[in-house]
Amino acid sequence: MSGRRHLLAATAGLLAAAIAGDAGAQQRLASLYMFIPAGPGGGWDGLGRAIEQVARQAGLVGSFQFENVGGAGGSVGLPRFVGQRRGRPDALMVTGSIMVGATLTNKTPVGMKDLTPVARMTEEAGVVVVPASSEIKDIKGLFDALKANPGGTSVAGGSAGGTDHITLGLILKALGRSAKEGSYVAFAGGGPAQAAILGAQVKAGISGYSEFAEQIKSGRMRALATTGGQRLDPSIPTLKESGVDVVMTNWRGVFAPPGIRPDARDKLVALMTEIHALPAWTEMLKTREWADAFLTGEAFSAFLTQDVTQTEAVLKEIGLA
Repeated sequence: MSGRRHLLAATAGLLAAAIAGDAGAQQRLASLYMFIPAGPGGGWDGLGRAIEQVARQAGLVGSFQFENVGGAGGSVGLPRFVGQRRGRPDALMVTGSIMVGATLTNKTPVGMKDLTPVARMTEEAGVVVVPASSEIKDIKGLFDALKANPGGTSVAGGSAGGTDHITLGLILKALGRSAKEGSYVAFAGGGPAQAAILGAQVKAGISGYSEFAEQIKSGRMRALATTGGQRLDPSIPTLKESGVDVVMTNWRGVFAPPGIRPDARDKLVALMTEIHALPAWTEMLKTREWADAFLTGEAFSAFLTQDVTQTEAVLKEIGLA
């Protein structure tokens, strides 16, 4: 019996060692520093925490350290990340399209060009709305109003120079008007913007679809068009299929610091690719109602270059860059 107990114990020990060995082989990083250039609880923070949850459950990363530094659309935290984490292979920053506009608007010396692109993860399309009482019944009606009198057709949205503002600028350009002719009313949060739209203080509004979803469902707002490449709702057309060649989403992704070695960057890309392939990540996207926008490598770099160029052109025309 004693010999059998020793044999069972030895077998159990070998099995445990094998399992530990598998976990060690699977683990890509012992620890990962995650920098969020915004306050806790926002979209960038949410993406960072979701990555942590899925990566730790899968044993891909041993531990995470978070730091939040908010302000000015991420342009306050960006120089800190670039300066303090330069060359570090175990650091990622969560950011996205809002920072593209913020760094250009604020004319910061440090910009997206100073980061190492790793992966675009998610995106959210916007929606163009009017109050239910509006005389504008469809997106063509809004296009007509913007073409005839852009300055008299006020549109509410988020911060000046942000995704909503740029969307309006691109619509005006596509309609043959100048982006600077638009009458854009910026609000710091979704609540005040909703109140202005529902109170008919502005003619229309633009924001992320989730921001206005409840008001659309309740019938208090009329959705005219969404800003993504495909319909979010079968009954709401996209801008592009409505005759305006504009596709604009609020994308979010992860970047490494400057100065890291190519093999370190490849390891971070592989980590995000593994996370993206997990069923737990698919479930996370569904639970959070995030659209999958996964992109890495040269394709992500090319997308980023195009996004910065397009954003800069609109902001210059508006007079914000």
